[in-house]
Amino acid sequence: MKLILTQEVTGLGAPGDVVEVKDGYGRNYLVPRGVAIRWTRGAEKTVESIKSARSSRAVRDHDHAAQIKTKLEAATVSVKVRAGEGGRLFGAVTVAEIAGALTEATGEQVDKRTIVVDNPIKSLGAHQVSVKLHDEVSATVGLNVIPG
Repeated sequence: MKLILTQEVTGLGAPGDVVEVKDGYGRNYLVPRGVAIRWTRGAEKTVESIKSARSSRAVRDHDHAAQIKTKLEAATVSVKVRAGEGGRLFGAVTVAEIAGALTEATGEQVDKRTIVVDNPIKSLGAHQVSVKLHDEVSATVGLNVIPG
């Protein structure tokens, strides 16, 4: 099945890319979530508009991403969570909580889909997370998990 991606899909492509995927993956996952649209000759014109918008954004965003990176890496981010005895958390710190804390600390809007957590954060203390701001720019942010 040929699809046109409308959002970035890890391991598959970027917005505007025409990709060939298995029928079930496209029909049951990508299209219903709005991540891709079916490829047709008419939709092929959409590809050009998506790619041109993406390229114009990419030129502006690289410098902006570098500025955001310096802000994020300079900031000390604290996340308050419920914890039991011994510093163990009830569950794990979610990327949505991290995104909210980053937005509060820096004033920059951070999309939760750009945050990469290597291992689930299930204990109090200092942790490291990375934020992919642009194709070539990613920031490593120090995260302090405190009881709340």
